[in-house]
Amino acid sequence: MTATDSAGGDRSTVPQGYSPRLYNEDLAPATERKWGAFSIFNVWTSDVHSLYGYFLAASLFLVAGNTFKFLIGIGVGSLIIYWLMTLIGNAGVKTGVPYPVLARASFGTFGANVPALVRAVVATFWYGAQTSAAAGAIVAFLVRYDGPQHLHETSRLFDHSGLEVLCYLGVWAAQLLIISKGMETVRRFQDFAGPAVWLMMLVLAVALSVKAGALDFSVDMPGDDLAALAKSATGLDVSPGSLAAIAAIAATWVTYFAALFLNFGDFARFTPDEKTLKKGNVWGLPVNLILFSLVAAITTAAASNVYGEVILEPAKISAKFDSAFLVLLAALTFAVATLGINVVANFVSPAFDFANVAPKYVTFRRGGLIAAVIALLLYPLHPWDNAPSFVNAIGSTMGPIFGVIVVDYYLIRKAQLHVPALYEEGGEFRFQGGWNVRAFAAAAVGAVFSSILPTYGPSGYGATLGPYSWFIGVIVSGVLYFAFSGGKSPLATPAAAMHGESDVAKGS
Repeated sequence: MTATDSAGGDRSTVPQGYSPRLYNEDLAPATERKWGAFSIFNVWTSDVHSLYGYFLAASLFLVAGNTFKFLIGIGVGSLIIYWLMTLIGNAGVKTGVPYPVLARASFGTFGANVPALVRAVVATFWYGAQTSAAAGAIVAFLVRYDGPQHLHETSRLFDHSGLEVLCYLGVWAAQLLIISKGMETVRRFQDFAGPAVWLMMLVLAVALSVKAGALDFSVDMPGDDLAALAKSATGLDVSPGSLAAIAAIAATWVTYFAALFLNFGDFARFTPDEKTLKKGNVWGLPVNLILFSLVAAITTAAASNVYGEVILEPAKISAKFDSAFLVLLAALTFAVATLGINVVANFVSPAFDFANVAPKYVTFRRGGLIAAVIALLLYPLHPWDNAPSFVNAIGSTMGPIFGVIVVDYYLIRKAQLHVPALYEEGGEFRFQGGWNVRAFAAAAVGAVFSSILPTYGPSGYGATLGPYSWFIGVIVSGVLYFAFSGGKSPLATPAAAMHGESDVAKGS
């Protein structure tokens, strides 16, 4: 049996017994595994070193009250992130399959499209938002000159200036070019972008510290403004520097990575073994996260001393430099940083997710094109300016999904998965017509705690448990799924048990 690219592209052979409704070469278990520890490290530099990543770290630094408490909160959060990412990463290494295919084991062969599309919707929304942020960094540099400034002030299109539209289209096209070349090009881009952004962050911190005349971590901020920032950053009315604030910092830092807890397997599956993955994760997560956060703290404090105001956006800090060269360098670096997180968190994931819905017709490249076109069509509406709470509510459901998948893989299946059955319509993961009702029931209840109550429920719930709602959703859905399943796979077959490790190893 063969599946033919409707556009006249390459033909891909569907292995005997596999369904073309569930299989194409992009969704198949990875065979070429060229991602070493350095590439995994740069998955995290690309994801963290964004404009919003800096903004969040700088905000949490102020909420912590002092550097020592900040490092405790960020350190605890980073260790939790490392542990959770290693869980999902090891599953990717062992099975070799991307997230939507792994989700078939718990949600069913066709039911997995629901958690896949949840991730795709959130990722596509933030893809547009991050593209807009990257374009904004370039605009901030260009308006220093008369021509671009005139275009920015006199032209309007889709409720944006002509300059903003041109920069958005440029960044949009650059990302599409990267993703159209496949995952190997993504790896090469990350290996360049990660070190480049780190270098620029250090230049920014050193330049401001020299200008300030000393390395200082003190920030003078009015109490009311600081309390408002704490509320905005953590969702709680906490006293900056308190134990509650430190705990909220750790929880907020973990929740920031909610999408990556699901789609890290999309990258981990290209590593040769768990040892390589662990090495990349150690340097990329607790080490890199803590150092990056410390640099953000230094930069925030130095900028406060130099300019007499608290500036949390690095693009606004660099725009104040006297040197046009430094401003240009910063603008390009921040644009590359934002491209990095978009490719990792918001572009690769929907490409696989959309491909999973119709593998016979949608390849990885076409899935990425679908996401890019949707983001382009959303630009005139710029929903990321006024609808993040709605999308965050949807995104919070990724916690319960994560809980179901991890419990299914580690506690119920003991990390032994019959990979070929993931591509069979009538195999072990068919459940009820391709849908595992138990998984959806558990995830739905978990979503009430992680998404519905914090966003639309009583104000007291969000004010007390807001930063912890992701954790609550994971625990509730995981416990319920384990209970509903009776601690064992609902439709585990003798054949699946016999295949065991050998099928996992070869993947098909």
